[in-house]
Amino acid sequence: MAAKKILNLKDEKVVAAGGSKKESNIIFIKRSVWKDMLHHCEQTKPIEACGILSGSRKGQCEKIWKMKNMKQSKYSFEMNQNDLEKRLRLLQKNNEVLTGIYHSHPTAAPYPSKQDIANAHYPDAAYIIVSLAHSKPKVRCFRINHRTMCPMKIKLWN
Repeated sequence: MAAKKILNLKDEKVVAAGGSKKESNIIFIKRSVWKDMLHHCEQTKPIEACGILSGSRKGQCEKIWKMKNMKQSKYSFEMNQNDLEKRLRLLQKNNEVLTGIYHSHPTAAPYPSKQDIANAHYPDAAYIIVSLAHSKPKVRCFRINHRTMCPMKIKLWN
């Protein structure tokens, strides 16, 4: 398999996502959420960290919901289904939507494993993978639908 280019995120301000087809391959993440997500992944190492992101509309990540990896594994993760359902109901109650699902790869590249692809059940969510295999985290994002993945661009905003 050919090496994949890792996104190099620039420190830029971005207007919130619109609804155009062109922007469906872009995920907008609030800078504070980005920092919390990276911190959560680093603090959980060597176990895979996991969680969900939400926002007031599709494609816009405004809140982070850290979840416990029920497997406590270095190579896979599983969220507690009851906890996940509670959080999804809370999002709905607050007029928010699930915008992203993140997890870390403590020793692997930020690319979905076969297991990650097989367990991707939310086609409207961005799947964010944080690799901790090097001195600095590397992050990639994908849309996964029917076992097909499409790379997404990440844009940070304040």
